[in-house]
Amino acid sequence: MSKRAGTVLTLEDLVEAIGVDAARYALARYSMDSMIDLDLDLWAKQGSDNPVYYVQYAHARLSSILRNAVDLGVTIDEATFDPSLLALEQEGALLRSLADYPHVVARAAELREPHRVARYLEDTAGAFHKFYDVAHVLPKGDEEPSDLHRARLMLVAATRQVIANGLGLLGVTAPERM
Repeated sequence: MSKRAGTVLTLEDLVEAIGVDAARYALARYSMDSMIDLDLDLWAKQGSDNPVYYVQYAHARLSSILRNAVDLGVTIDEATFDPSLLALEQEGALLRSLADYPHVVARAAELREPHRVARYLEDTAGAFHKFYDVAHVLPKGDEEPSDLHRARLMLVAATRQVIANGLGLLGVTAPERM
């Protein structure tokens, strides 16, 4: 909306221009007391610059890893999960991010500030991508699955769950494939 130019964009126009998920995420991403300036080209784009696409892509990638694990016969067992095997800096950063989720959601609800969840999801997706860039999650070739593979797979499953839950809180879909 622009008072000077005399233009008004309705919510229906916004949804038509960028889609339901992007519209919901874009509106939830900003604090109520801040001015919202939406770049429609950015929000309609399917790229890592688009915050909702970035988070949804992380979920789709996580889902893909879990599907590939099933195909390889790699299973995870919570009873034998050993977090001490996750020694990389990026693994620790992702674990810390996941541990923050309950606090972020509680604080967002207490203050009625959903943008905290949206920003948290972006940060967590970023932590996941950094982890994925350096961590060998699934065995390659004839390599046998190890306890480290299983621990990393558990981290992937937990990250997928947290991102799906956060997107659900915002009313945004968590696609399995993109």
